[in-house]
Amino acid sequence: MATPAPEERAGEAYTEAVAEAVQTAVMAYRLMMAIADAARRHQQRRQKGKEDNLPSAEESVGEVSEDVKRLLPSDVSAALMKEADWPQLAQQLAALRKAGVDLDQVLPRIGEIVVNVRDQVAAKAGEATTDEWTRMVRETLPAGPVREAILTAPAWPEMAATMARLEERGVNVREVLAAAHNEVLAVDQAVANGLGASAEPAMSRDAQLSYGPLTTGLDLPRDLDLSDRERALAQLAISPRENERYTRWVREAIPGLEREADLLVSSRQWPLVARRMAQMETDGKPLREHLARLAKDTSWQEGPASQLGKRLVHAAGDALGRPAGDAAAESRVKVNTTAARATSTSLDPTRAAKAVAPAEAGVAAHRQPAPAPARGKSK
Repeated sequence: MATPAPEERAGEAYTEAVAEAVQTAVMAYRLMMAIADAARRHQQRRQKGKEDNLPSAEESVGEVSEDVKRLLPSDVSAALMKEADWPQLAQQLAALRKAGVDLDQVLPRIGEIVVNVRDQVAAKAGEATTDEWTRMVRETLPAGPVREAILTAPAWPEMAATMARLEERGVNVREVLAAAHNEVLAVDQAVANGLGASAEPAMSRDAQLSYGPLTTGLDLPRDLDLSDRERALAQLAISPRENERYTRWVREAIPGLEREADLLVSSRQWPLVARRMAQMETDGKPLREHLARLAKDTSWQEGPASQLGKRLVHAAGDALGRPAGDAAAESRVKVNTTAARATSTSLDPTRAAKAVAPAEAGVAAHRQPAPAPARGKSK
């Protein structure tokens, strides 16, 4: 028997995740029906002193099957009617109808609940599959159009599943991606040329203005666009699940200051803060201990209210950037960053761009050279 190709195995993994989500939706349906049936029985006992007998299973299946197909999502109804206890579930529905319940009103509302359950399970399964590989792509490929194209592709969950299957077979996926990068970049440039566009994006204003302590050592895309939050996070290889986690950690770091936490997370530069946090996680640094500094040194609260968001960004950069155990006497938030930028060649994008030619097209000029891809499995 032939071994399935990795693409086929990826498709199987996706199908299994969808099937699991549908089965969970069926469980939610059972719960809703058990609650409804309990309510029916309770009301009949109160009003009549006894419960009505259930219609026969065979009669019930014939009576409600078409209603279930019509009023519930097709995947849920099909799975439901394949279950061993479907006759009993049909009896519950038939009993509700006999008791005066309008199934045309109730079943669609139950359907909304089970669809929400199904979609939540499917989304979490997809995130669990892709989170590890999002980080691996971020660590392996430089910022630029190739990395962004991979992580924003509709087929990304299937690609991540394929990478997982390849790794299971002993393939070093990092080496494959690193080797393919230049070839894929050439394709991207050829397409851009064919469309009359510049093959290498000009350095955006956001990329230029982002040079500084907050981004030192990070690989910023030359066309960074902070005006589009979703795209900026994708350009910086921050998954939605990571962004949600970092947001929660910020709120937990400054308890009781929800408004201030929201100001930081909603700031234009938040994707850069999140990127620094992602890098610290990759490096195994105590990220949450660093965030706790925001509560210990609250000098960022001093000053005009209109500038609070900007001060919080600088404070977060300082809290994340200082080494563990460094209890600076004075917060670096108070440093004149304009003067520091003017006196530092490493923070001047014009001079940095002249001094260091990007190793790859689409990679920010200040990006530090990445180590060669590690051999062996990626974990």
